[in-house]
Formats: sequence, structure tokens, C-alpha cells
Amino acid sequence: MRKAALHNLGCKVNSYETEAMQQMLEEAGYEIVPFREGADVYVINTCSVTNIADRKSRQMLHKAKKMNPSAVVVATGCYVQAVGEELQKDAAIDLVIGNNKKKDLISILEQYVEESRNTPEDYIIDISQTPHYEPLSIRRIEGHTRAFIKIQDGCNQFCSYCIIPYTRGRARSRGVAEILEEVETLVQKGCCEIVLTGIHLTSYGIDFAESEKENLLGLIETLDQIPGLKRIRLGSLEPRVITEDFVRTLAGISSICPHFHLSLQSGCDATLARMNRHYTTEDYAARCDLLRRYFANPAITTDVIVGFPGETEEEFAATCDFLEKIHFYEMHVFKYSKRAGTKAAEMKGQIPEPVKTIRSERLLKLTKEMSKEYRKSFLGLSEEVLLEECVTVDGVSYWAGYTKEYVKTAIPYADGLGGTLISGVMERMLSEEIVCLSQKR
Repeated sequence: MRKAALHNLGCKVNSYETEAMQQMLEEAGYEIVPFREGADVYVINTCSVTNIADRKSRQMLHKAKKMNPSAVVVATGCYVQAVGEELQKDAAIDLVIGNNKKKDLISILEQYVEESRNTPEDYIIDISQTPHYEPLSIRRIEGHTRAFIKIQDGCNQFCSYCIIPYTRGRARSRGVAEILEEVETLVQKGCCEIVLTGIHLTSYGIDFAESEKENLLGLIETLDQIPGLKRIRLGSLEPRVITEDFVRTLAGISSICPHFHLSLQSGCDATLARMNRHYTTEDYAARCDLLRRYFANPAITTDVIVGFPGETEEEFAATCDFLEKIHFYEMHVFKYSKRAGTKAAEMKGQIPEPVKTIRSERLLKLTKEMSKEYRKSFLGLSEEVLLEECVTVDGVSYWAGYTKEYVKTAIPYADGLGGTLISGVMERMLSEEIVCLSQKR
């Protein structure tokens, strides 16, 4: 039996696609093995969101060839789409497969082997020209009760710092029937919660014909009707999707998780304009107010880039003030990384790395304080938790899981609780990041 090892780099969409490729390999008769010496095929799903991601992708590809020089090393994903010609010249890489061609992994591998590893044909398409959503799917989730479901690909936003529209193409949506079939299959196999994800989730449905009249909200309403599906969680959203009609409808859907990741990137209007973000801080704050009007204490999380070209001390101070005003549950803080091929890479006023580090550390400290405060706000409240994993705290074993707001919570260990929903009172802080639940009797 041939042995295959896979390694994923990057976002949740990449993770989903890697899992789909793994299941394709298994169905084709491959044995899936850990990513170390001994595999016959190594598949690396690369990322290109930053120059650092590019470097990590190259390193993993070369590591694979060193682990087994006679193995077939397959590079796929966004880094491939960005620099495919360069990779085709790299002796450490045998197959170069771009985005929207992962679905053909098995046939490409078989052809390569049958032709005695002759120079392969080009498996990179002009991603900017395709209107087609790549049909990948998963049929099971090993040892998990939550599944990420990819429903959308591509992006039309063209933020000045981002390479993704060039590596993923324009916005494309997955058909409702395909999504419904996949989710129903996973729920039948024990999945309790799904997380809808995509490259630009908010764009779901914009490429459908007028007659289809389907959008993200309509899809959520359809999925809510699946028997046995307990929770629907949303991936990263653009603030502009948060309208009164959207939020009012979501608030009436019992399965929806009040956990909203609204991408911000900066709390300064001048910086947002240079980033080519399509909202102002005033717009953003109004959307957060809407969420808090319709949901009790929703979790609002975000992304922030520090050290964007031209970001002055005054602009950074404005960002800090805005972040404190919104008071997020969690913030993912990134130091700006120049990405070749983007407008921001050519901008004047590139910020020195030491300045980025200072600003990043300040925001990391702030998010730690706000996260702790948000978790403590649940003490004394009755909550429902989906138990997912065993953890040990101070030598004691617990079942841990998450509330709908994605607050990590634990109860003392007992056999047979994995994958179950339990209710109780949020009693005390078990650690800085985990709340202890007193189970209802």
C-alpha cells in the first residue's frame, strides 16, 4: 500500500481542503501516515498570505524531499498560484498543482507515476478567469464534534496589503444542495456544530444567477432546518454584512452562535483608507452596537494589523483608543508584512520592525486584559457547553469545550461525556483561559 503524508499551512479554508485531499487519497487506496520519513507521497498545501508564509511553504517542501528523496513531493495551494513557474524549476518538487486543481490530485498523481515521472504538464490555471467553484468535500470528521465547512472561495475586495485575490481569484460560491448534503452527512456521523468558512464569506451568493436568490443569510436559515445540527458558527465577516435585517434574523435562529469575527485591521480612518478597506470606524462601531442590541453579551473578535505603511504614532494611538472603545473578546494581532505584488509593498513610510514589535506587544497586552474581562463576565450565568477534549489543569483531569460565544469551559472528567452538550453555571476561573462549570443536576 502506498503511503501519503500531508501538511497544511495557512487558513481554515486550507485546512478544509487538506482534509478533503486526505480523504481522496484514502479512498484511492493510500495509507495516511504522519508527516515524517517513510512516506511515498508528500502533499504540502501552501500559504502565501505573507512573505513569512512563502518562506515556511518553501521550507516544508524541501523538508519533505530530504525526508525521502525518492518520494513524490506535491506542492499545491496559494504559494503555488503566486510563484508556480519558480517552483516548477525546483528540483525538490515533483508536482505543482494550483488552486482549483486540487480536485484532480489523484488523477494527476496516477498519470505522473504511469509516465515514469516524466516532466508533468502545467497544472496551474489562470485563477482570475475561472467562474467555477472547486468541488471538494469531506465526509467525516475524525474525533471531532465541530466541522469547518467551506462554502465560498475567492475575493473581490483587493485590500492594498493582500495577495489573496490574485492567488484565489474572484468570489465564487458553492451550491446550496452540495453544502446541505455534506452537512447532513456529517451530522449523521456525530457532528454537532459547523463553522461556515470561505476566503470572503460575506460574498457568498453574489455570483449566483438572479433567479437563485440565495445569500449567506438564506443559507444559514436552510442549514438551521437540519435535524441534529445544534450549532452554526460563522467565520470571518466583513462589517458591512451586519445590517439590522441580517442581525434581527440571526437572533431568531436558535442554532446560531453569538460569536462574530468582524475583520477590522485598523482603528484609524486614514489607515483604513490606505488599506482600501471599505468602511470607517464609525461604520464599524455602529455594526458592533447592532450586534449588542440583538444579542446578550455577544463575543466580538477581530484582526488588527500594526505597522502598516505610513502608520504614525497618532494613528496608532487612534487605533488603541478605538479598540478599547469597542472592547473585543479577542484580537488577532499581526505585524504588517510586506508582500510582493501588492500596492502596500510599494507605499512610502514603511515602518521599522522594532516599532512594529512595540506596537504589537501593546495590543497583545490589551487583548489579554479584554479577553480575561469578557470571560469573567460569564461567572454566575447558566451556559451550555459542547465538550470536545480532555485537558489537565494542576494535575486534575477535565472535559473541556466551548460555549456558543466560544468561551473555553471545563467540568471534572467523567467517562462518556465527549461530544455531548451539557448545561450548568459558570462557577469560577479554572485558569486564565478556562472557566469551570458547575453541572446542573
